[in-house]
Amino acid sequence: MVKIGLLGVGKLGKIHLTQLLALPQAEVVGFYDPNEKVAEDVSQQFQVKRFPDAESLLQACDAVDIVTPTPSHFSLAEQAIRNGKHVFVEKPMCSTLSEAEALVKLVSEAQLCFQVGHVERFNPAFLALQDYTLQPMFIEVHRLAQFQPRNTETSVILDLMIHDIDILLHLVKSEVHRISASGVAVLSESTDIANARIEFENGCVANLTSSRISMKKMRKMRLFQKDAYIGIDFLNKKTEIIHLLPADDHTPAIDNQASMLSFDLDTPQGKRRVAVHYPSIPEVNAIRMELQLFCDSILQQKPVAVNAFDAFQALKIAYQILDKIQKNTPIML
Repeated sequence: MVKIGLLGVGKLGKIHLTQLLALPQAEVVGFYDPNEKVAEDVSQQFQVKRFPDAESLLQACDAVDIVTPTPSHFSLAEQAIRNGKHVFVEKPMCSTLSEAEALVKLVSEAQLCFQVGHVERFNPAFLALQDYTLQPMFIEVHRLAQFQPRNTETSVILDLMIHDIDILLHLVKSEVHRISASGVAVLSESTDIANARIEFENGCVANLTSSRISMKKMRKMRLFQKDAYIGIDFLNKKTEIIHLLPADDHTPAIDNQASMLSFDLDTPQGKRRVAVHYPSIPEVNAIRMELQLFCDSILQQKPVAVNAFDAFQALKIAYQILDKIQKNTPIML
C-alpha cells in the first residue's frame, strides 16, 4: 500500500479524500489544511488524522496529494520532492511557466512519480473512445459553467479551458502552429469568458470556448475527421460516433451487438451507408481512477498517466492564449 497524505481539504480536497479512503492501494495517513475550522470539521467527519503543518505530514507518508489553491502548488510540490516523496498535484500544476519548468527539472532529477490531475482524461465519455482511432482535423469545444465566487482570481483559461487544452494535445500528435484568442473579464478581475483558435502543423484546427458566467452548464467536444464525426459530452457522460461505412459494407440497419444504427445516404460519390454508434460508457469515477493509477505507478514502478511535461505543455499553451487575450484587450482610459 502507498502511505499517502493530503494537502488541502477544501471542496475538491474532500472529494479526493473520499476517493483515497476507498482505494485498496492507499493508506491515508492524514491531512494538513491551514484553515482551522475546515480542518477540524474534516477530521471529525472522516476520522482522519490532522497534522499541524505540511512538513510533519510529509515525514509520515510516501506520497502526497496536493489539492490546495494553485499559487501554493509549486512550493508544496518542491518541498515534497526534496523530501523524496511522490507527488500528485491538481491542475494547473503551477501558477507560472517558470515554476512549471523548475518542477519538470526537479522531477526528472529526482526520478519520483509526479502526476498532474487532468481529470478529463479519465472521464467515462472519453474513455469510451480508447479503442477508436481518433485523427481529428477540426475540433469544436464548449466548456461552460455557472458563476461561482470561488477561484475567480484565476482566469477561465487556467480554471476551465486548460482541461480541453490537455485533451487536445493528447489527441493531436502535432506541434502548434498558430494561436489566436480573445476574452473578457465580466464579473471578476480576470478573464471570465474566452475563445481560442489553435492551429496545428498537421492542418488540424481547434476552436475552444470557455465561460464561467453561463446560465447553463456544458462540457462538450466535437471531433471531425475523414468520414467521421465524434461527439463527447463530458458532463452527461455520453459519446456518439457517426461515420461513413466503406462502399462495400452491408451492415444491417440495426446491429444490437454493436449498438449501431445505420442508414443509406446519397452523396456526390453515390449511395453510402452511414452508421451511428453509441459506444458503451465504462462505469468509473474519474478522480478515483486517476488516483488509483498514481498509486499503481508508485507500487509497480511504471510511468504516470499524466506527467509533468504533459502538464507543462498544456500550461504553456494556456499562457500563450492569455498573452493573446491581453494584447487584444483595449486599455480603458
